[in-house]
Amino acid sequence: MSRYSAVIFDLDGTLLDTLADLTDAVNYALNLHGFPTRTLAEIRAFVGNGVANLISRAIPDGRSNPSFDQCLADFRKYYSAHMECKTAAYEGIIDLLAYLAGHNYRTAIVSNKFDAAVKQLSEQYFGSYIQVTIGESAGVTKKPAPDTVIKAMAELGATPEHTIYVGDSEVDVATAKNAGLPCVGVTWGFRDREVLQSLGTDYIINTPQELLAIIED
Repeated sequence: MSRYSAVIFDLDGTLLDTLADLTDAVNYALNLHGFPTRTLAEIRAFVGNGVANLISRAIPDGRSNPSFDQCLADFRKYYSAHMECKTAAYEGIIDLLAYLAGHNYRTAIVSNKFDAAVKQLSEQYFGSYIQVTIGESAGVTKKPAPDTVIKAMAELGATPEHTIYVGDSEVDVATAKNAGLPCVGVTWGFRDREVLQSLGTDYIINTPQELLAIIED
C-alpha cells in the first residue's frame, strides 16, 4: 500500500516552466510605463508569492510607486492573453502525472498565481490528470498560509496523514509546514538545491520520477 494517497503540487517552477512568459508580461507592463525592464534571472528571484508581489519587486519603489496598480493590471491583462507562448511542462512531469492518475492518486495544484490562470494552464497542459486547481482569489488567504492547501485536501477528500506537498520555493516549504504536510522540494524550478536544504525541506528530488520512491515507500 502506498504511503500517500494524495499529492498537492505547486505550479510555477514545479510542474510548468512559466518563467519566460512571466518575464515577457512583466517587461511589457514595465515598458508601458517607461520603467527599466528586468532579466530572466531577476524574475526568477522575484516569483513565488503572487503576481502583486512580483510586480512590487519589479517596479521601481515597489507598491509606493503611483503606477503600481495600473502596472499590475497591465501585467494581468497581457499575461492572460500570452501565458502559453513559451510555457511548457518540465521534462518528465506529464509521465509522472499520468502514472499518478493511473494508480488512483488524488492530485491538486495550489498556486499563488491568479485563479483563472491556474485553471486555464492546468486544463491546457494536464487535462484530467489534475483533479483540483486552486489559485489566488478574493476571500482565500494565499500561500504560505495553509488555507488553499486545506481547501484542496477537502475537495480531494484527502487527510493530512496521507497527503504530501511538492514545490520549489521558500513559500512552498513554509506552506507545507503551516499545513502540517511533508514537503518535497524540486531542484529544476526557481530555487537552487542549497536554498531548499537551508529551509529544512523534508525531501529533495532532481527528477519527477524520484517522487515515486517517496510516496510509494
